Amino acid sequence: MTQKQVKQQNVIIKGTKDGLTFVLNDQCAFEDVLEELAEKLSDRPQPQENSVRVRINLVSGKRYLEKEQVTLLQKQFNDHIHADIDTIETDVITKDEAEEMRLDNQITRLARVIRSGQVIEVRGDLLLIGDVNPGGTIKATGNIYVLGALRGIAHAGVNNNKDAVICAGSMNPSQLRIADVISRPPEQEGKGGREMECAYVDEDDQMVLDRMQKVGQVRPYITDDLTL
Repeated sequence: MTQKQVKQQNVIIKGTKDGLTFVLNDQCAFEDVLEELAEKLSDRPQPQENSVRVRINLVSGKRYLEKEQVTLLQKQFNDHIHADIDTIETDVITKDEAEEMRLDNQITRLARVIRSGQVIEVRGDLLLIGDVNPGGTIKATGNIYVLGALRGIAHAGVNNNKDAVICAGSMNPSQLRIADVISRPPEQEGKGGREMECAYVDEDDQMVLDRMQKVGQVRPYITDDLTL
């Protein structure tokens, strides 16, 4: 005796404390999703005219929803349950989004000295082979690595990224800044012979200056194997 095959649902509705979540099958035609959505919404009780509009979270998986398709889905919600699409969760990204991710994760490599009055700003991480003189400024949306002396201003995590770090071969800056946390470490006596140092923001939102070896413990995603 063969078991009756269960038809796969193209739309699964889940109630949450914030509204409703609609999980859409990403393996069928979009028209099939619309058809099943209309059927399921028509079975639900009609809301009162002055009722609060429900917030909808769409989960589309590997299906990328075009603007026209989102409009068609929203029309179904308007016609049946007076609801608004609030968020869309998808595993797919557009070319523009992929390019934005690439830029945010790129490493800009410079071999030069940053002199007084000069300002260098990059998107992503900055790897500087050279010194930052007093009065010079370097900024990055990601991490900053200085293979030289840092005696000027370094601002990492410009877009409020508190996970960013600042590393230098010789750390004696006029100012360190990570996201919106600002610190000027005390001057250290002596010149040369010191280990590379790193600065990071701890769980108390305090700037910490420590040995370079510490960065792998506090920020495990960072590797010290930068290919020049």
